[in-house]
Amino acid sequence: MCGISGFISKRVISQEDLRIMNDTMYHRGPDDSGVEIYPGKDGYSIGFAQRRLAILDLSPLGHQPMHSENGRVTVVFNGEIYNFLELKEEMKDYRFKSSCDTEVIIAAYLKWGIDMVEHLNGMFAIALYDRDTQDVYLIRDRIGKKPLFYWLDGENLVFASELKPIMKCPGFSGQIRKQVIPRYLYQQYIPAPETIFTDVFKLEAGGILRFHGGEIKKWKYWDVKKVYAELSQDPVSSYEEAKEGLKERLRISVVSRMIADVPLGTFLSGGYDSSLITAMAQEFSDEPVKTFCIGFDVPQYNEAEFAKKVANHLGTDHTEIYISEKEMYELVSSIPHYYDEPFADSSQIPSMMVSKLAKKYVTVALSGDGGDEFFCGYNVYDNVRQAQMLEIPGAIVHALGQIPLGRGKLIDRMPFRVRVVAANRDPETKTQLVSESYVRGAHAFITGNETLDDPVSGFEYINTDFNLDVNRMPVLFPVETLYNVGNFQVRRMLLDMDTYLPEDILVKMDRASMKYSLENRCPILDRDVMEYSFRIPHSFKYSHGDKKHILKDIAYDYIPKELLDRPKTGFGVPLDNWMRGPLKEALLDYSSTSFLNRQGIFDADYVSRFVNNYIVKGDGGPATGANFSKICWSFFIFQQWYNYFMT
Repeated sequence: MCGISGFISKRVISQEDLRIMNDTMYHRGPDDSGVEIYPGKDGYSIGFAQRRLAILDLSPLGHQPMHSENGRVTVVFNGEIYNFLELKEEMKDYRFKSSCDTEVIIAAYLKWGIDMVEHLNGMFAIALYDRDTQDVYLIRDRIGKKPLFYWLDGENLVFASELKPIMKCPGFSGQIRKQVIPRYLYQQYIPAPETIFTDVFKLEAGGILRFHGGEIKKWKYWDVKKVYAELSQDPVSSYEEAKEGLKERLRISVVSRMIADVPLGTFLSGGYDSSLITAMAQEFSDEPVKTFCIGFDVPQYNEAEFAKKVANHLGTDHTEIYISEKEMYELVSSIPHYYDEPFADSSQIPSMMVSKLAKKYVTVALSGDGGDEFFCGYNVYDNVRQAQMLEIPGAIVHALGQIPLGRGKLIDRMPFRVRVVAANRDPETKTQLVSESYVRGAHAFITGNETLDDPVSGFEYINTDFNLDVNRMPVLFPVETLYNVGNFQVRRMLLDMDTYLPEDILVKMDRASMKYSLENRCPILDRDVMEYSFRIPHSFKYSHGDKKHILKDIAYDYIPKELLDRPKTGFGVPLDNWMRGPLKEALLDYSSTSFLNRQGIFDADYVSRFVNNYIVKGDGGPATGANFSKICWSFFIFQQWYNYFMT
């Protein structure tokens, strides 16, 4: 686990410049650092740097940048290759000097070329320089566990695990890309390949970028849509076979993620996913596994008592700590520095707190991320199933709703849930159930116009066009027919695997854990587990209203049902109380017309009115709905980020 940065450039970037860039990520790798620059051809120089958090082979032999014995290949790498021992056996003809997984990447490239990525099972962001071909490759793992950003500046490329090194690169102007802001305000994150900056992008999950002679080529070696389409054609028809097959793959995944030369533990919330991962880790441990949980004084958000019961049943070495609202609030000011770009999923705060707790005892922590997306766990999957059942009635209500009534239409007088189902007519966004006014509000923060002709549908796929006009930038993902799946639940799960999981959930946990130099590993996101899940019939995952049915069934092999079977809860942060209380003055300052006019990003009149109405709970104007707290929180986090980095 590390942070990487570097460049291939005709501009002058000194070794000291690269060192400064690299050291902005000290928290990602406090154990070691390496900064090197090499002469290339045609006026290019190549710089590679890394901050190291030592997990495997703690000796200097794990130092990066790392070079092949013949000097042809140089690599910097962030992540873990979990099958590195098997690959070493397969490449016995290579003379390994270390026992770390970085060297396996070099040996694999020399054996298979760039196709070596097909042999890697792990979480990784890799930069590789081939002196023979003068190619620089950027490679990201299949599901996007590890981040990788790049800045294209004419014939120059700068890359890093975070945005901070790029922001410190000589010549970087930091022009904000206004087009992405409505989507950010609505989704609370900025999905790949976009970032908050013009000409800076995220490499997509499962992606490879090759830079050669000023030209780039990008492709995906692993794509959710394609892999699902292929593997779902070969289903495991027997439930018992599917259960045993999944269980065995999970066990192998957990064991491989317990390989470390540093202390290891698990996050244990008491829910199905973390409890199952912990149970399997305990199964293969010679001593009690260290487990960690945070508790809240608010009963509806507190899972600590359930986690403690699971820990007692499994016999783990359990540590819990109860945190106050004040302790959570004190972390708000640290969000910009560690999240780099606007990111407003408020569960980042308790995620930071449990990471801080774990780091006191371990350097690696396993978690249950991925269980909801791959095995149908979110409550929204119930909603989209209902929406599919209401497709025909919804179409009828939509048609009737167009009847004029007073100054508006009949649909304007209908209940909110009815309007959402009735308005859900676009085949490209069927599972993304929204309030149209919420979508319009996100756009109006930039345009000042709430009356866009069609704010939801009719857009090009955002990931194919880096130059969309702000008035055409969708806040939804108009891509659903690309999945070629009729079942709304499956379609939404695939969409979440492509968007919400890599761009929200995994970003949240990566930055939260790395803030404290803690490595987070996710067994459910193992390649073999993910691909096997695509062969499991959906009826085994969602059975008669029971979400994550097969995963729960495996968990019951380890833990009594009565310790796990309860309504799904999540981390809770009192956003409304904060924004109408201790953050009120800052939010009002950020939304004042004088500040906004100087800033030149938002529509000052609209935003000022919106935020003021929200704070006083409205008088019929914008922001009177409870959901608008999310937009105001996203706006606050953006302004906090802007104040930190741009002023």
